[in-house]
Amino acid sequence: MPQTHFAAARRNFLRTALLGGAAALSACSMTGMSQHESPGAPAPSGQTPAGNAGTLGNGPVKVGLILPLTQGGGQSAVGVSMRNAAELAISEAGANDITILVMDDRSTPEGAREATQAALAEGAELILGPLFAGDVRAAAEVARPAGKPIIAYSTDLSAASRGVYLLSFLVENYADRIVEFAVSRGKKSVAVLAPENDYANVATGALQQAAARRGMRVALIERYKGGAVAASVANVAALGDQIDCIFIPEQAAAMAEVSRALTAKGVDSRKIQILGTGLWNDSRVLNLPALQGAWFATPENAGFAAFAQRYRAKFGSDPTRVATLAYDSVSLAAALARTQGSRRFSEEVLINPTGFNGADGVFRFKPDGSNERGLAVVQINNGTTTVISPAPRSL
Repeated sequence: MPQTHFAAARRNFLRTALLGGAAALSACSMTGMSQHESPGAPAPSGQTPAGNAGTLGNGPVKVGLILPLTQGGGQSAVGVSMRNAAELAISEAGANDITILVMDDRSTPEGAREATQAALAEGAELILGPLFAGDVRAAAEVARPAGKPIIAYSTDLSAASRGVYLLSFLVENYADRIVEFAVSRGKKSVAVLAPENDYANVATGALQQAAARRGMRVALIERYKGGAVAASVANVAALGDQIDCIFIPEQAAAMAEVSRALTAKGVDSRKIQILGTGLWNDSRVLNLPALQGAWFATPENAGFAAFAQRYRAKFGSDPTRVATLAYDSVSLAAALARTQGSRRFSEEVLINPTGFNGADGVFRFKPDGSNERGLAVVQINNGTTTVISPAPRSL
């Protein structure tokens, strides 16, 4: 959606038609970069919220929003940015449908448990957040017996369950999308070059499953410890024409070392296609010589750019990348409260297969708490990315 239409979009954000019986959130486009579970640096000095941190909106339907507003006794930049994003969502959607009960979980499971109890005691029908996996599990221990659903922000799929839905970007979706696209371009055999960490463990498993579903052969899974990638790259390079692509689920900060090793071992990205995840949508990756021409799955960038522009206009600062999770979840809650009556947060509504559309693009929740998102595939070209397979606009 062009930026000239933003004013109308804000007015109509939650006044869209129902899709398959579930409200669809109007959005302008899709975003880039992955979601990270990281507490962020302390924010500038100011009031340190604890427990109940105020309300947003004045509607009859109450929704708890549990955020890591503080960490280690200091203010958390991530939590504050997510709280601001929720305020932006309310201001654009209109404040008359819901009241958001903002709660600080202090970035701890015990804090999340207490915050959930407090929100439910005040009449919350739905819990948004927390951000970290352990905190999500603690919140679920309280919300599940009360029969109240959670829309959480963790990237750890093990935190999901029936009634505990993850809105975040999951590595499983990245892996599935990039394999789907690679196979469509004739790729038949892949090697996995992955660090020994939890993210890569999940990514590798997801790649194997996606490859099996689509008939792609996994020729080698090569794991390496930090600082020891060269030997593993040599093992992958030795496969020669036995593979036509390499999947590297590595963090942006570590990709410079990987790039040097690929170049040193003669891996030519013009002959062997390099594949990655949304973690690569980072300037530290896009300029690396060995990764020119690489493909990775990611949300498209325009949605976050549009959101960030409106956020800066309201708050005078840049949002953290995960702020859109709070924005989209609050917008969704307001839409459902406005349009779905007493069934607004029921399982039937939340897992409607048509899904929803938000600032981060189209998404839908699955009954097991995981999600599917519409992702693009982009190619790295001289410090920028080019969309070579657009994200779907519906699921």
